[in-house]
Amino acid sequence: MRIYTGFDDTDTTDSDRGTGKLARWMERELPEGCRLWGVVRQQLLVDRAIPYTSHNSAACAIVESPDGFLLEAVIERAINHIRRHFIPGSDPGLCVASEESPVLPELMSFGRLCTEKVVTQQDAVRAVDGVHLSGHGGTNDGIIGAAAAVGLTAYGWGGRFVEFGRLRDFPEVVTVFELEKAGIAVVSVDRDAGLPVLGDVVDTKGWLRPRLWGGKAVLPVTRKGEKAWETLEERKSRMKDKKGGE
Repeated sequence: MRIYTGFDDTDTTDSDRGTGKLARWMERELPEGCRLWGVVRQQLLVDRAIPYTSHNSAACAIVESPDGFLLEAVIERAINHIRRHFIPGSDPGLCVASEESPVLPELMSFGRLCTEKVVTQQDAVRAVDGVHLSGHGGTNDGIIGAAAAVGLTAYGWGGRFVEFGRLRDFPEVVTVFELEKAGIAVVSVDRDAGLPVLGDVVDTKGWLRPRLWGGKAVLPVTRKGEKAWETLEERKSRMKDKKGGE
């Protein structure tokens, strides 16, 4: 069973770590029997009416659990994780829901709404309808992004992975075979949409970040040459990475 664990607003502009990094560190805190399937960064609306640290993004850790009995343990450990690692001055929020929750469709709609318009804490509370949602400091505005991160990730058609297996251990140029062996599907988005084959190589430009498409890790690529492909994006500096980032 998957448990979606959403975090938001745990950092400040001058902190040495971002919310994505805190979500990745959640792997260390998981109960025995659970494993981290991946961590997805979700981009929310950027608007002058919304206070945010740098890009108004939230993060969702996708935890695989053998059964639903560990849900409360995941929630408890996520709360303690935030308390240990959030940055004073931030407005951290947490949302946790299992894939079996009957309110996931409402959370999905809420997540999509957060990419289109300004919403409130009250909107988030109404959307979760009994699913765990908690604020842990400041204005508690982080509950909005945390709930949105869960909804968008459960929806399965948006966001990019900041952790998936040993994502950061791959070399800059890697074969399609190695990526697919790791569970990352390689898909051409060229006009002619040729098929990358297992022996082809992919230039990741030193920044391998698959997308969440159809509930799976998918790496969109374009043709670079004969039997060679490249990713669409390369790393953009985030205030010179702030020493933190994702």
